[in-house]
Amino acid sequence: MRTAFEQMVVRHAFRLPAPTGPAGDGSAPARQLDSALLSVGFTLSGELLRHLSGLAPEVVLPVARRTLDTVRELVGDHVRHNVYFKAFPDGVPETVEFWHRCLMKALDDERARPGVVARLRDGVLDLLTLPSYGRYQHTYEEMLAVHDELIAAAGDRVTVLHLGGPPEEETTALYRSLAGSRTPLGEDGLEDLRLLARHCAAGPEPEAIPLRENRAVLNAARVAAGVHPLLDTVTDVLRLACALSGAPVTLEQPVRFRSLPRAQRRVLLAGLDAVVAAAPAKLADVRRHREAWKRLGERLHPHEHPRWPHAAAVFEVARGERRATSFDGRVDELLAAGDAAGAARLLEAAPGRLFRALDRLVLAAPDEAGREAVRAAAERAAPQVSGRVLLSVRGHLAARAGRFGEQRLFLNRSGRAWVTPDTRPGLPADVRDGLVRVVDDELRRRLPDAGPVLVEPAFLDVALPLSGKNVSSGLGVLPRGSVSAVEGGLLRFFVHWRQARRTTDFDLSALMLDEEYRTVSWLDWTALTAVGGAHSGDVTEAPHGASEFIDLRLDAVQGAFLVPMVHVYSGEGFEEVAESFFGFMLRDAEQAGRPFEPRTVRMKSELRGPGRVALPLVFVRGEDGVWHARWTHLHLRGTPSHNQVSEHQVSVATLVRGVVARRQPTVGHLTGLMADNGVSVTLWDGGAVPDGPVTFLGLQRPEGLHPESRVITPENLRDLIPD
Repeated sequence: MRTAFEQMVVRHAFRLPAPTGPAGDGSAPARQLDSALLSVGFTLSGELLRHLSGLAPEVVLPVARRTLDTVRELVGDHVRHNVYFKAFPDGVPETVEFWHRCLMKALDDERARPGVVARLRDGVLDLLTLPSYGRYQHTYEEMLAVHDELIAAAGDRVTVLHLGGPPEEETTALYRSLAGSRTPLGEDGLEDLRLLARHCAAGPEPEAIPLRENRAVLNAARVAAGVHPLLDTVTDVLRLACALSGAPVTLEQPVRFRSLPRAQRRVLLAGLDAVVAAAPAKLADVRRHREAWKRLGERLHPHEHPRWPHAAAVFEVARGERRATSFDGRVDELLAAGDAAGAARLLEAAPGRLFRALDRLVLAAPDEAGREAVRAAAERAAPQVSGRVLLSVRGHLAARAGRFGEQRLFLNRSGRAWVTPDTRPGLPADVRDGLVRVVDDELRRRLPDAGPVLVEPAFLDVALPLSGKNVSSGLGVLPRGSVSAVEGGLLRFFVHWRQARRTTDFDLSALMLDEEYRTVSWLDWTALTAVGGAHSGDVTEAPHGASEFIDLRLDAVQGAFLVPMVHVYSGEGFEEVAESFFGFMLRDAEQAGRPFEPRTVRMKSELRGPGRVALPLVFVRGEDGVWHARWTHLHLRGTPSHNQVSEHQVSVATLVRGVVARRQPTVGHLTGLMADNGVSVTLWDGGAVPDGPVTFLGLQRPEGLHPESRVITPENLRDLIPD
């Protein structure tokens, strides 16, 4: 288990917990590790190299093997990336020529010829059924033999691994960071928290656990350790029941509760009884998840436990046997009566809901006095609203500066997105600006005295992570809405998948759009070469894993938008396959090398999501001709099978229009508020760092920072969000 925690720390923080053991001369294996890491785009910091060099070789060697395996998986180099056209990107034929080759091979095959001739005679031949199509025609070693070794370039990625503290200290710090996160964690983050909580639950808790889903994971570990769970709402109890049943704690899907041990049933009923006894009004929350409560009641049998009558009332509300007027229902009644000011006063008791309803309240206000009452209520409630909600509302208000009929982007909790014309009346500019000032004033008040701030310019356009849901883990992954520069002449996308039970075909595509979001061209298995690009060839099954690539010269790309996509053509979806991930590489125009070179990988993320079409990011060409990546982390529903770019080009173009118009709160916005508070904010040019402690904000921690410096990178960016 300690090894698993060490790997978690490396993945989450790019720190290696300080190995311990007898002293010795470990310099040789330490240098070998550093050399091996460089081949996959990593390197040891000077401090870490010195620490490993001072340990005995028998201590360093197993640590080196584990660390190398961890970073290789992080970058996607733990699998063999073969390609259909083994000389890719050279030697990729025109599409019609390729189909002709496949047909000629089939006619030359004595076993395949009769069937092919019969289908040709009938006039219908499915080209995908030709024997040479969709299956590797060469081994991985044969593919490697036709590629030159990659020549290192100054632009290749180098990620530094730093020396961490003692293993137990690093494990506890990671646990407290995840448990106390102000941003909802993704599926991978929740799973890591679950494993850490089993080890750390009996120890000191974080100062605060602001997110209910995190609390549910911790409560399950506390119950398993015989520690009383932390419960203060009825939904806390429901989430705990989900966690004890091994079900997701998000309550976004129907839950199948398992039969729980008697001791756990007592914990749930006793906790539920105590919550309702202390605040009977919380019964109103039961209606939001009434079906889940009914299913849980079938497992808990509350009527058999008369000593917990308040718990029994919860299930009576769920079954409709007891009335519990909801808070939202009372708000709706006031708004229906035209009393927006009264609704705002009522919502002051639930500050987060008040801020989420500001748009609706302002539009419902009949006059200037009503709108002023809404603004005043927001000002009074602002100190009780979480920083994440404040930033989310500010982003919403900024988007409301648009005109009637412009595109409105909707995102749900599962990562699905859709766009419709915005038919809402506009918010009065003075009211909108007044609410923005309320939000900014509150954020400014909460920002800590950070001391001197050193910020990397490229970090200013990184969006603040208001939610980690549906943002997959990986390397170089930035929050939805972030913008990052694309540096290099060659852009190469890749996807890898391995099917679990059924034959599965994923297809990598790239759609090019012009300034008006009209289709210019695309690259996929139906168009192998276009606009200076090439597709590596379609692979239609992946029992042992399969990879597809698209190679593009950026100076030859036509249009203003480049949209990489992964389609599920047939078989298992993104959440069913044994493994799947997407990423992109950047190379200098002269660099050759293998199709997959880990040193050139800029981003690699796991592919997970509910739809059948994944849109991880969009590349946008600026007016100056420079390309930037805009991170989306979106999914389209698609169809059960045969998804391809030609079928989705219109819906994707509409979605891209909405994504490009959407603006998220960024690091630059918060540093601007810091400067307003008198904090010294300096742009770091990559040179020497100050001698004293600073708050450093950047894509990667530089060497030489004062040990008391606070460091914010993408891995812990959630810590920058004010409480």
